[in-house]
Amino acid sequence: MSPPVLAAVAVTVLAWASAFIGIRAVGADLSPGALALGRLLVGTVVLALLSLGRGWVAPTRREWRLLALCGIGWFAVYNVALNAAEQHLDAGTTAMLVNAAPILIAVLAGVWLGEGFPRWLVAGLAVAFAGVLLIGLAGRGSGGDLLGVLLCLVAAVTYAVGVVAQKPVLRRLPPLQVTATACAIGTVCCLPWAGALVSDLATAPASSVLGMAYLGAVPTALAFSTWAYALARTEAGRLGVTTYLVPPLVVLLSWLLLDEVPPALAVVGGGVCLVGVAVSRRRSPARPVGPVAEAAAQR
Repeated sequence: MSPPVLAAVAVTVLAWASAFIGIRAVGADLSPGALALGRLLVGTVVLALLSLGRGWVAPTRREWRLLALCGIGWFAVYNVALNAAEQHLDAGTTAMLVNAAPILIAVLAGVWLGEGFPRWLVAGLAVAFAGVLLIGLAGRGSGGDLLGVLLCLVAAVTYAVGVVAQKPVLRRLPPLQVTATACAIGTVCCLPWAGALVSDLATAPASSVLGMAYLGAVPTALAFSTWAYALARTEAGRLGVTTYLVPPLVVLLSWLLLDEVPPALAVVGGGVCLVGVAVSRRRSPARPVGPVAEAAAQR
């Protein structure tokens, strides 16, 4: 990856990790649907302001369908499911479960986008997923329930489908336009919770309102834009693996901000995740061409 792409990935990972903490912090004051709508409204406004003067590239019918799939799945359903999941599970466990998505991204990208399954990518997926499982085992006593787990799986599936739907659109459309359009579509889908949002905001403390605004401006508007920028310049499967860095970061942030001390096994799992990401970035060396093969190629 080039330095600008690496910087975009770093911003995305840090912002998305902070989102799990933010959702957990404001979840007592804002219901899942209301929080999703408020977050997306803020994100849409910020993205619209950033898009001013940048022009508009008209999407084709196929691109509109993919944008709709991304907006409905990744922005609307994902956010509602994630918010609801954190009503049942702690932030670290939720992050671990949702980050089954890179496995799905790699599989879908290999099948639908023709990215294939390079051996280092597969090896990195296996190692990083083992680290995520260790984090999950460390949090097995967190008191989560089956509904929370199912909601996390819904979030993971819609996350993966959204990424794979977004990748072909980024071949022609600007990343900022793609993000803004998908976010606006997600906002429209969440409008049925407008009444709940108004009701919740009337009683929520200022800290929760500011938390919702942060979730819309940073993990949504900023991080989804930097993600789209990076996705337009690298393979979906390889980029998806970098989000395995999110669970260990969430565990660390939970420790620092929510006073939840991570178990030793969670720390080990975070280290294994880092190793998996490093492995996935490797590429097989080019096979040397022998004299016979070289002579044959020249014929």
